Amino acid sequence: MLSQSNLEKIKKITKEFFEKTTFEVEIEFLPQRDLTLPINLKTEEPQILIGEKGETLLEIQHLLKIILKRKTDFKEPFYIDLDISDYKKKKINYLRELAKSLAEEVALTKKEKILPPMSAYERRIIHLELADNSKVATESIGQEPERKVVIRPYP
Repeated sequence: MLSQSNLEKIKKITKEFFEKTTFEVEIEFLPQRDLTLPINLKTEEPQILIGEKGETLLEIQHLLKIILKRKTDFKEPFYIDLDISDYKKKKINYLRELAKSLAEEVALTKKEKILPPMSAYERRIIHLELADNSKVATESIGQEPERKVVIRPYP
């Protein structure tokens, strides 16, 4: 867990970062979970900051993390989880529902389903959601950036 003074330093640097981008955002720092500090942004035009398939959001998070590492000299490790207008939360819920729905279909039809290419983060959500499902098995196939999840009936 980050100390209160370190949390304040992160908040100050994060606010400065977004002020320099000239995007009008409302920054909400959520309660720290283990070593991760969740940050949610609210803005009038979230799609600009989210980008296609959330790629811009991930790049902004990566850039912010680099800046925080350089401007702080904390001995303790920390992570940030940047979300914009609950995009990630909605995406996770969508992927979980998709996984359950496709697993039911695969279990009934006994035919595998191949999902479209996904990021490692998205594939992980699918794998974790179906890990305890005894009727199907999941596997990632292909090479990045075309890597996909296959849901197969359990043998």
